[in-house]
Amino acid sequence: MEKTLTCLAATTSLDVKHGSLILKPAHRRNELLPVEEARRSFLVNRSRVKGCSDLLWRMQFLKEAKFEQVIPPVKIDNGEGITYENATNALKRGVSFFSALQASDGHWPGEITGPLFFLPPLVFCLYITGHLEKVFDAEHHKEMCRHIYCHQNKDGGWGLHIESKSVMFCTALNYICLRILGEGPNGGQDNACKRARQWILDHGGVTYIPSWGKIWLSILGIYAWSGTNPRPPEIWLLPSSIPIHLKILCITRMVYMPMSYLYGKRFVGPLTPLIMQLREELYLQPYEKINWNKARRLYAKEDMFYPHPLVQDLIWDTLYIFMEPFLTSWPLNKLVREKALRLAMEHIHYEDENSHYITIGCVLCMLACWIENPNGEHFKKHLARIPDFMWVAEDGLKMHSFGSQLWETGFAIQALLASDLCDETDVVLRKGHNYIKNSQVRENPSGDFKSMYRHISKGAWTLSDRDQGWQVSDCTAEALK
Repeated sequence: MEKTLTCLAATTSLDVKHGSLILKPAHRRNELLPVEEARRSFLVNRSRVKGCSDLLWRMQFLKEAKFEQVIPPVKIDNGEGITYENATNALKRGVSFFSALQASDGHWPGEITGPLFFLPPLVFCLYITGHLEKVFDAEHHKEMCRHIYCHQNKDGGWGLHIESKSVMFCTALNYICLRILGEGPNGGQDNACKRARQWILDHGGVTYIPSWGKIWLSILGIYAWSGTNPRPPEIWLLPSSIPIHLKILCITRMVYMPMSYLYGKRFVGPLTPLIMQLREELYLQPYEKINWNKARRLYAKEDMFYPHPLVQDLIWDTLYIFMEPFLTSWPLNKLVREKALRLAMEHIHYEDENSHYITIGCVLCMLACWIENPNGEHFKKHLARIPDFMWVAEDGLKMHSFGSQLWETGFAIQALLASDLCDETDVVLRKGHNYIKNSQVRENPSGDFKSMYRHISKGAWTLSDRDQGWQVSDCTAEALK
């Protein structure tokens, strides 16, 4: 794992380690020209092709492999039939190219992203903790801004993912991210910030951001916790036999777990001049005059995929009006709330340690660890893992998930075996086999893992690698093949 990001994106070749792609300096101008052309081409065609082609990764790997395609391309004239020889040569040419893209440890790296709400929270977390400039330098900032610009819609907003129509959630998050990265309120490529802010205001301001956005803006200090629906950490104290307990789904649990801790703490980051300015930029009325209880129920129609059932609103209102004042008053704030917060942190630390800090809810967990102890080892270990979540392509520097190395490698090996070119791919297949073998999980989660709502994982495979530790049934099946 790369421990630091030491790249200069302006003059760049690339470096790939364990599924993460970062930048490293390029020393010759001719190395930079293809990179600039790939970036330019993506920007020109972004309305037609939303996803990147990972051209920068391909350039780097083909260069390091000293790859030279010696098999000529197959050309079929009009009316000419496809022969066995034509098909075989085309297959050999493709297999030769694909084999050159294999990493030294046997896996095939690849981007696993698309959502436009991954990068901004990471920037927010590092900004709050004072580590933004320590982890990312000015060139990193430039590449992160490039990614945000590349996926801005024509109407000025950003979608939930790169092919989505604009929504308040991602438009607000990416606008704030640009501002934190140094863009002015009317700055950015093609007036990106001005257009985004206009979209936000035209749709009612950030009081209309959905629930997850309200929480992140409350953490930043741009919004008020009193305008969010409750996320009580006391749910961790409920018996695991009841239907709403968080044992049911790992992704839900891993997001709610640190979120409930942050809500229970009512944590607010430093109210910097920028945060105070954002309060003025993103609302249609003065911040001090906002009815936060009313704002709690406001959502932009673009973000409302499914209307709230009445019973859900009744539950939120009951928690907000009756339970929260009760749980945050003495003595229950000491007897119950503090106990719930301690239990939530126990779960956070357990999941961090058993995933080697490649946890599902990495940014929220990292922030919770910093709040608990800014100088603690838990937070430092989260910082060391940041490069594993970064990927750079022709559309800029982005945050992706914890990786899909095993998943991609399993299918790659099966495809190569199906080509029936075992003599040509013997070394490649052996490296891939070793990667799959080395990626098998060797042990169960530590301690009494059932009490932490985990399952047996020894002998299974994950989506990414052994460190991450979360067993996946279909990945295990593909690896066994």
